[in-house]
Amino acid sequence: MSAVAIAIAAVAVSAAGLGYGIYAGQEGKKAQEQAMQEQRRAQAAAAKQAQLQSEQSQAAIRRSQQQSPDVASIMQAAQEAGGGGPASTMLTGPAGIDPSQLTLGRNTLLGG
Repeated sequence: MSAVAIAIAAVAVSAAGLGYGIYAGQEGKKAQEQAMQEQRRAQAAAAKQAQLQSEQSQAAIRRSQQQSPDVASIMQAAQEAGGGGPASTMLTGPAGIDPSQLTLGRNTLLGG
């Protein structure tokens, strides 16, 4: 083989190597871009999931706050029912307990 043929073969081999290097670089770039797109999709999905959980949590808080008892209306209903107010129980009735029955020192079997 002549030197010219060897030089041409060397140029052809280096051109082929360069061509493959460019091709491999482009393929690597495409793979990297695809990975970045997948990462963006995953981040968007995670952000959407976090937003959904936040909304669900806020809705649960609102529901629990709505379920708190309305003490004012309960007290008003108790006043209207028998006039006894909070002293009225199922055992004492709507009028409550007569204060004269609570006096101590009278002559009974238990009071002496």
